[in-house]
Amino acid sequence: MLSQWDQNSINYQRIEKAIHFINDNFKAQPSLEEIASVVNLSPFHFQRVFSKWAGVTPKKFIQFISLEYAKSLLKNNQSTLFDAAYEAGLSGSSRLHDLFINIEAMTPGEFKSGGKGLNINYSFSKTPFGPLIIASTVKGVCHVFFDEDKERAVAELKNRFPGANYSQCMDHFQLGALQVFHCGWQQPEKIKLHLAGTPFQLKVWESLLKIPMGALTTYGNLAKNSGSPDSARALGTAIGKNPIAYLIPCHRVIQKTGKLGGYRWGEIRKSAIIGWEAARTEGE
Repeated sequence: MLSQWDQNSINYQRIEKAIHFINDNFKAQPSLEEIASVVNLSPFHFQRVFSKWAGVTPKKFIQFISLEYAKSLLKNNQSTLFDAAYEAGLSGSSRLHDLFINIEAMTPGEFKSGGKGLNINYSFSKTPFGPLIIASTVKGVCHVFFDEDKERAVAELKNRFPGANYSQCMDHFQLGALQVFHCGWQQPEKIKLHLAGTPFQLKVWESLLKIPMGALTTYGNLAKNSGSPDSARALGTAIGKNPIAYLIPCHRVIQKTGKLGGYRWGEIRKSAIIGWEAARTEGE
């Protein structure tokens, strides 16, 4: 018998297909019957599956991932919650998680040598947004990638650290990080990340941690808050190289027009994450 966690992961495949249809047709406000038919479920069954996964009805979810909703978040958050959180650098709300994550940079030698001499553990896990690979060193989590193909996922990891030694096993760093998907950000244990990147990339990734859950910001606004208002393009490149899916929330950065824009792990997954987080913070 499948566990609830496995069932949620399977349901995500249906939800992903439904979100793809919603993204292409949200301006027409498709009916429950239309969306359910896309994933070959009855309207009743689809409503139940979707609401259980997302925490809201399909109709409400469409509102969360629509252009107008994104625009309203940008308008409301750019000069209030996001800026205040960024300036303080502290968590004054359960919607912030920057206090729970510590970043330690790899040494220049480790970075340049492709992780030569590092011992890296890796394992696979299921999440509300599909399967992922997670890897860690003795100092913390170094890699989190969504990927349904395990062989491809391992190849991507080894391409990042060609000089490292690898063991397929779960460790306490990975377990602590994965708790976020099970328990949310309310009371996670400290998460430690061990990242390889340039000083600029590390600064950008640290900036992403200050975007509250349920909020969105733009590349330009993030550049301004980072003290580099003219570096939006370079900042976008650094965001695109974020090696830690979800935990470093690059999915919360969108275009200034309100369009969600690209995502390293797929635009549909980005839509799903934004809607899922919005559902969980709506009442706060």
